[in-house]
Amino acid sequence: MIALSDCLVASVALMGIEIENSTEKSYDEAALVSVAAFSVAKMGVHPDSDLSITIVDEEEMTDLHIQWMDLPGPTDVLSFPMDEIKPNSAADGPGVIGDIVLCPDFAAQQAVDHSLQEELELLTVHGVLHLLGYDHAEPEEHKVMFGLQDDLLAEWRGTRK
Repeated sequence: MIALSDCLVASVALMGIEIENSTEKSYDEAALVSVAAFSVAKMGVHPDSDLSITIVDEEEMTDLHIQWMDLPGPTDVLSFPMDEIKPNSAADGPGVIGDIVLCPDFAAQQAVDHSLQEELELLTVHGVLHLLGYDHAEPEEHKVMFGLQDDLLAEWRGTRK
Protein backbone atom coordinates (compact mmCIF):
# COMPACT_ATOMS: atom_id res chain seq x y z
CA MET A 1 0.00 0.00 0.00
CA ILE A 2 1.13 3.53 -0.68
CA ALA A 3 2.16 5.42 2.42
CA LEU A 4 0.02 8.47 2.93
CA SER A 5 0.56 11.44 5.20
CA ASP A 6 -0.48 11.09 8.82
CA CYS A 7 -4.22 11.71 8.76
CA LEU A 8 -7.46 10.05 9.71
CA VAL A 9 -8.40 7.46 7.10
CA ALA A 10 -11.83 5.97 6.49
CA SER A 11 -11.54 2.44 5.15
CA VAL A 12 -13.91 -0.04 3.50
CA ALA A 13 -12.88 -3.51 2.28
CA LEU A 14 -14.84 -5.86 0.02
CA MET A 15 -13.88 -8.85 -2.16
CA GLY A 16 -10.12 -8.30 -1.99
CA ILE A 17 -10.57 -4.61 -2.74
CA GLU A 18 -9.72 -2.09 -0.06
CA ILE A 19 -10.62 1.57 -0.31
CA GLU A 20 -9.30 4.38 1.86
CA ASN A 21 -10.49 7.95 1.83
CA SER A 22 -7.90 10.29 3.30
CA THR A 23 -9.88 13.42 2.41
CA GLU A 24 -12.49 15.19 4.49
CA LYS A 25 -15.16 14.73 1.80
CA SER A 26 -17.46 11.77 1.25
CA TYR A 27 -17.85 9.82 -1.98
CA ASP A 28 -19.80 6.70 -2.94
CA GLU A 29 -16.94 4.40 -2.05
CA ALA A 30 -19.13 1.29 -2.40
CA ALA A 31 -19.70 2.22 -6.05
CA LEU A 32 -15.95 2.59 -6.63
CA VAL A 33 -15.33 -0.83 -5.10
CA SER A 34 -18.18 -2.25 -7.20
CA VAL A 35 -16.91 -0.87 -10.50
CA ALA A 36 -13.38 -2.03 -9.69
CA ALA A 37 -14.59 -5.54 -8.79
CA PHE A 38 -16.73 -5.68 -11.93
CA SER A 39 -13.82 -4.58 -14.13
CA VAL A 40 -11.39 -7.04 -12.53
CA ALA A 41 -13.88 -9.89 -13.01
CA LYS A 42 -14.67 -8.94 -16.61
CA MET A 43 -10.94 -8.79 -17.37
CA GLY A 44 -10.54 -12.40 -16.26
CA VAL A 45 -8.47 -11.79 -13.13
CA HIS A 46 -8.74 -14.24 -10.22
CA PRO A 47 -11.54 -13.02 -7.91
CA ASP A 48 -9.38 -13.36 -4.79
CA SER A 49 -6.77 -10.93 -6.10
CA ASP A 50 -6.08 -7.82 -4.04
CA LEU A 51 -6.49 -4.23 -5.14
CA SER A 52 -6.39 -0.99 -3.18
CA ILE A 53 -7.97 2.34 -3.99
CA THR A 54 -6.91 5.47 -2.15
CA ILE A 55 -8.67 8.82 -2.38
CA VAL A 56 -6.35 11.77 -1.72
CA ASP A 57 -6.36 15.56 -1.83
CA GLU A 58 -4.44 17.63 -4.37
CA GLU A 59 -1.45 18.14 -2.07
CA GLU A 60 -0.98 14.40 -1.55
CA MET A 61 -1.49 13.68 -5.27
CA THR A 62 1.05 16.36 -6.18
CA ASP A 63 3.61 14.72 -3.88
CA LEU A 64 2.94 11.28 -5.40
CA HIS A 65 2.99 12.63 -8.96
CA ILE A 66 6.37 14.25 -8.40
CA GLN A 67 7.81 11.28 -6.49
CA TRP A 68 6.71 8.50 -8.87
CA MET A 69 6.25 10.19 -12.25
CA ASP A 70 8.67 13.12 -11.91
CA LEU A 71 5.89 15.40 -13.13
CA PRO A 72 4.78 18.64 -11.46
CA GLY A 73 1.36 19.27 -10.00
CA PRO A 74 -1.52 16.92 -9.26
CA THR A 75 -3.23 14.51 -11.65
CA ASP A 76 -6.55 12.69 -11.63
CA VAL A 77 -5.40 9.08 -11.17
CA LEU A 78 -2.19 7.15 -10.61
CA SER A 79 -1.81 3.39 -10.88
CA PHE A 80 0.90 1.30 -9.23
CA PRO A 81 0.93 -2.33 -10.47
CA MET A 82 2.34 -4.97 -8.14
CA ASP A 83 2.37 -8.57 -9.40
CA GLU A 84 2.12 -7.76 -13.14
CA ILE A 85 -1.25 -9.48 -13.33
CA LYS A 86 -2.60 -9.58 -16.87
CA PRO A 87 -6.10 -10.01 -18.31
CA ASN A 88 -7.43 -13.59 -18.48
CA SER A 89 -5.01 -14.77 -15.80
CA ALA A 90 -7.56 -16.19 -13.34
CA ALA A 91 -6.18 -19.72 -13.80
CA ASP A 92 -2.83 -18.50 -12.42
CA GLY A 93 -4.46 -17.90 -9.03
CA PRO A 94 -4.81 -14.76 -6.95
CA GLY A 95 -2.22 -12.04 -6.63
CA VAL A 96 -1.81 -8.38 -5.78
CA ILE A 97 -3.08 -6.31 -8.68
CA GLY A 98 -1.81 -3.03 -7.27
CA ASP A 99 -2.87 0.40 -6.05
CA ILE A 100 -5.04 3.08 -7.62
CA VAL A 101 -4.86 6.63 -6.27
CA LEU A 102 -7.70 9.03 -7.10
CA CYS A 103 -7.73 12.80 -6.65
CA PRO A 104 -11.35 14.03 -6.70
CA ASP A 105 -10.41 17.72 -6.45
CA PHE A 106 -8.43 17.45 -9.69
CA ALA A 107 -10.94 15.09 -11.32
CA ALA A 108 -13.75 17.59 -10.69
CA GLN A 109 -12.24 19.81 -13.40
CA GLN A 110 -12.86 17.02 -15.94
CA ALA A 111 -16.42 16.24 -14.86
CA VAL A 112 -18.06 18.66 -17.27
CA ASP A 113 -20.82 16.52 -18.79
CA HIS A 114 -21.34 14.24 -15.79
CA SER A 115 -21.04 14.14 -12.01
CA LEU A 116 -17.83 13.95 -10.02
CA GLN A 117 -18.89 10.50 -8.81
CA GLU A 118 -19.24 9.32 -12.42
CA GLU A 119 -15.78 10.71 -13.16
CA LEU A 120 -14.32 8.83 -10.18
CA GLU A 121 -15.97 5.63 -11.44
CA LEU A 122 -14.46 6.19 -14.90
CA LEU A 123 -11.03 6.87 -13.36
CA THR A 124 -11.30 3.70 -11.29
CA VAL A 125 -11.85 1.63 -14.44
CA HIS A 126 -9.02 3.54 -16.11
CA GLY A 127 -6.75 2.73 -13.16
CA VAL A 128 -7.67 -0.97 -13.24
CA LEU A 129 -6.80 -1.14 -16.93
CA HIS A 130 -3.43 0.50 -16.31
CA LEU A 131 -2.75 -2.03 -13.54
CA LEU A 132 -3.47 -4.82 -16.04
CA GLY A 133 -0.92 -3.49 -18.52
CA TYR A 134 -2.99 -1.23 -20.76
CA ASP A 135 -1.61 2.11 -21.86
CA HIS A 136 -2.66 4.97 -24.11
CA ALA A 137 0.61 6.55 -25.20
CA GLU A 138 0.22 5.46 -28.84
CA PRO A 139 -2.93 6.07 -30.94
CA GLU A 140 -3.77 2.37 -31.29
CA GLU A 141 -3.22 1.76 -27.56
CA HIS A 142 -5.45 4.74 -26.81
CA LYS A 143 -8.20 3.39 -29.04
CA VAL A 144 -8.09 -0.06 -27.42
CA MET A 145 -7.84 1.14 -23.81
CA PHE A 146 -10.49 3.84 -24.01
CA GLY A 147 -12.84 1.56 -25.96
CA LEU A 148 -12.48 -1.11 -23.30
CA GLN A 149 -12.87 1.49 -20.54
CA ASP A 150 -16.10 2.79 -22.09
CA ASP A 151 -17.47 -0.75 -22.59
CA LEU A 152 -16.72 -1.83 -19.02
CA LEU A 153 -18.20 1.31 -17.54
CA ALA A 154 -21.35 1.11 -19.67
CA GLU A 155 -21.87 -2.56 -18.85
CA TRP A 156 -21.35 -1.96 -15.11
CA ARG A 157 -23.77 0.98 -15.13
CA GLY A 158 -26.29 -1.22 -16.93
CA THR A 159 -26.13 -3.75 -14.11
CA ARG A 160 -26.96 -1.06 -11.52
CA LYS A 161 -30.33 -0.06 -13.01
